[in-house]
Amino acid sequence: MDIKGYRYIPRSLFEAITFLCQALPKRAVPTFLELLFGAMLTQNGFVTEAWLAIAAKRHWSSYYKWLQTGIWSWVDIGLQTARLALQHVPPDKRCFLAIDDTVIFRCWFKAPESRIHHQHGQKANRPGYVRGQGWVSLALCISKTKRCVAIPVLSRLSRSTGNSGKLVAAKTLLRVVRPVFANRLTTLLIDSWYMRKTLILPALQMGYQIIGQVRKNTALYLPAEAHNGKRGRPRKYGLKLTAENVYQLPVVHQEMFLYGRRQKVHYRSARVLAYFLGGLPVIAVWSQFEQRDGTMGRPRLILSTDLSFSAPRILLAYAKRWSIEDMFNQLKNRWGWKEAWQQRRQVLHRWTQILSTSYALPSLLSLGNGEQEQQLANLCPWRINQPITAGRIRKGLAHVLRHVDIRSMWNPKTGKFSPLNCSSRDKQPPDRQKRA
Repeated sequence: MDIKGYRYIPRSLFEAITFLCQALPKRAVPTFLELLFGAMLTQNGFVTEAWLAIAAKRHWSSYYKWLQTGIWSWVDIGLQTARLALQHVPPDKRCFLAIDDTVIFRCWFKAPESRIHHQHGQKANRPGYVRGQGWVSLALCISKTKRCVAIPVLSRLSRSTGNSGKLVAAKTLLRVVRPVFANRLTTLLIDSWYMRKTLILPALQMGYQIIGQVRKNTALYLPAEAHNGKRGRPRKYGLKLTAENVYQLPVVHQEMFLYGRRQKVHYRSARVLAYFLGGLPVIAVWSQFEQRDGTMGRPRLILSTDLSFSAPRILLAYAKRWSIEDMFNQLKNRWGWKEAWQQRRQVLHRWTQILSTSYALPSLLSLGNGEQEQQLANLCPWRINQPITAGRIRKGLAHVLRHVDIRSMWNPKTGKFSPLNCSSRDKQPPDRQKRA
């Protein structure tokens, strides 16, 4: 086995895959493993590319048929991935979930849920309106020293017709994953687009706490003074916090490690009532970053429904949300999400979930500090002194597992995935056996 390089593969990878296979029927596991490793070893999102990356034991059409008509659930794989990722978070620590959306460009109007989307990023090299598929993703943000990694859990394709939009997709994802995080303190990190009453209030009822950015002119009020005993209904809101009133709050200057580097932050905070949430008490933090030339950046306003959070902790927690943007970049450009193409919505969900899981496994391995993880990442000698990332882990796996019989590593009797299950003599594919 050492000749093939299996000793470089961390034992945790085989244990993680064995854990994932518990969410599938045993009959579907071998095909799932072949497609999972094929997607992990290639940068293109085509099923045929994944089939060519391994020593497949079935005809290529069998894998398409399994995706289309196989009896298995892609939601169960996503929930099992979440349970696997939770093993890297101590039970007494708070979990941070992030929800965001992205657009996969499509030029054919008959693609599943293909429609015209508005580009909110306002990039100079992109048009304002594009045709594509809108995906809403939920990820678990796990911190390692000063780096935060977003592990994709579930992604849902927004419907192009009807009243089911991105907010409905986000609430569906939160409702589906709630049993996994039921016994954990969980905080949801969202951007300004998802800071809506129709999402925040249902999320609070599910047990989530919310931290998100809102417009700087959001209507916020101080708590009303105690009732003076006069006739009439007591006041619900106190003084409205305008820009002048916010400027009178005491400012704190602090140096913090945010968004990959140390930055000087100037912030003000107060406990206020959010008008758009029906007077819900929240912690508001007005912050500005000091640029390298000494000028001040644009002001930002961040709200937290968890009243036990301090202002610095709110800023540090919300900075974890940026890891989901890096996750989208890796999935779309390095794991072939933008090339993922299927003719039906259900089949596209299945194949996209396999691609997401193939990214989640190397990402979880990059969080480990074991000797095997170091050896696997160091198979790329030109990046030895760089941080261990999912891309480095995939490069190491490609050196060892490319064109390998993955199916033979699965033992259906014991339900374990291990290279020890392989026979000492490599079996030839059926077409070569006939020629021999």
